Amino acid sequence: MYVIVEINGQQFKAEAGKRMYVHHIQDAENGATVEFDKVLLVDKDGAVTVGAPTVEGAKVVCEVVSHLVKGDKVIVFHKKRRKGYRKRNGHRQQFTELNIKEVVA
Repeated sequence: MYVIVEINGQQFKAEAGKRMYVHHIQDAENGATVEFDKVLLVDKDGAVTVGAPTVEGAKVVCEVVSHLVKGDKVIVFHKKRRKGYRKRNGHRQQFTELNIKEVVA
């Protein structure tokens, strides 16, 4: 069984026992339990339920493994040819690592 859940404006496929990385959740602490109730789709062994816009009574219960994980570095490079202009900037996105404990549907 899996569900499609919306977390911080993004959609994720969630299954019990899996780990996922979502954009940083501000008030989450290590070991805390977080529930997400914006479930958009539920698949129970081939029986698909699509919400309008969400499925009633469905939720995903997660445990915060690490509240701050940094992603890979992305280099942003700007250059204007023949002008001597070069600018280099780096960015590392912050994520929260979640362990999906159970899916209630």
